[in-house]
Amino acid sequence: MRSYLLLVVSALAAIAAWAALIFTGTVNGWTRTALAEPGDVSGFLQAATEMIDTDHHGNLGFAMLENGEIAGEYYVSVGAPIDRDTSFQVASLSKWISAVGIMALVEDGTIDLDTPISSYLHSWQLPQGEFDNDGVTVRRLLSHTAGLTDGLGYGGFAPGQDIQPLTESLTHASDASPGADGRVRVGLEPGTQFEYSGGGYSLLQLLIEDVTGEPFETYMQRTVFQPLGMENSTYIDEVSDIGNRAALYDVDGTEAIRYRFAGLAPTALNSSTADMVRFLQSNLANTAGGMARPHILQPQTLALMRQPEASQFGLEIWGLGTILYAPNGQGDFIAGHDGSNDPAINSAVRYDPASGDGIVVLESGNRSLATRIAGEWVFWQSHELDVLSFTGIAENMILTILAGALVIVLITIIFAASLAWRRRRRRRRAAAA
Repeated sequence: MRSYLLLVVSALAAIAAWAALIFTGTVNGWTRTALAEPGDVSGFLQAATEMIDTDHHGNLGFAMLENGEIAGEYYVSVGAPIDRDTSFQVASLSKWISAVGIMALVEDGTIDLDTPISSYLHSWQLPQGEFDNDGVTVRRLLSHTAGLTDGLGYGGFAPGQDIQPLTESLTHASDASPGADGRVRVGLEPGTQFEYSGGGYSLLQLLIEDVTGEPFETYMQRTVFQPLGMENSTYIDEVSDIGNRAALYDVDGTEAIRYRFAGLAPTALNSSTADMVRFLQSNLANTAGGMARPHILQPQTLALMRQPEASQFGLEIWGLGTILYAPNGQGDFIAGHDGSNDPAINSAVRYDPASGDGIVVLESGNRSLATRIAGEWVFWQSHELDVLSFTGIAENMILTILAGALVIVLITIIFAASLAWRRRRRRRRAAAA
């Protein structure tokens, strides 16, 4: 019996070691090759443009920063030509820029990160439920840890449709993406786990409007876009608002419908490659410790936004409005945000605060190309798989772990059967003697 127990313990230890090996190898990209050699900027630019030429089916704007300055740009479209000032719908990338607007109110003392959001709202309140709504704070809404279970995802409203009022959308979004609950309510204990919530950012939009007395768009123009010179950025997507804007495309290259949104803060931003470069530069410090360009937030606030607030799979993944893609080896993170929406909108903006390097990819016509290019950039920069790339291959990682565990179990069973056979054989020999 002792031998069998030892076999079981050994098998469990082998499975744990195998799982740890595969997890570590996946996170660190042991089987992955970077697009270019470390420091080879021109090599990465060439490889990235080759990916774009091969896989784009609509339009795409691409810019890369080295030490805070543009190192290369590339623009391509299957329709009307685009340039650095062409505005794209950027989907959930909107959340990061909206978070900066929120943090500006934190900096000036208008709101507090850890005060219940209900204290600031007068036009709508979270419905009562099983959990205490006072646990829903600005900090937790920014980091998707407030316990909201709306699952949003907004599909938007087609031309000719009335846009649902924001308070009605918070009660139950009529344009919820497929599979989303669509009701902004507390369905989990606030502060206990990460649960992505577009509705949480709609609630932050309402917070801005209630505490400032301004429409959300007006506040963001005054507080973020105008100070940074982001002249081609807006949350209100109307024909008269933007002249130079990218057409939307589906994955087959056909032009797609342009939707509008009630939830502006989580998903409705239109912005250009040049404007997103300006936004990135506003997040960077220069060598003297000041800001490299006009800025909205102080360096300590920007650093606070990169402090981990949420984790998954044991990885720190989210700060205050920012995705933490990978450690940068300097005690900080490569940070930023991605966005995606139907039919084929994808955006990715990421930066390393230590080096001043960054990347901007805005596109429509491919559901994942921007995220893939930005993921390759993170790996080229850090030699680590970023969290979105990791999530994309997590299923294969789990299957590899399970396959290895099955092999270990089968080997253990065979070894145990062999051990039992040898023992029976010894007993028969002893009995015959």
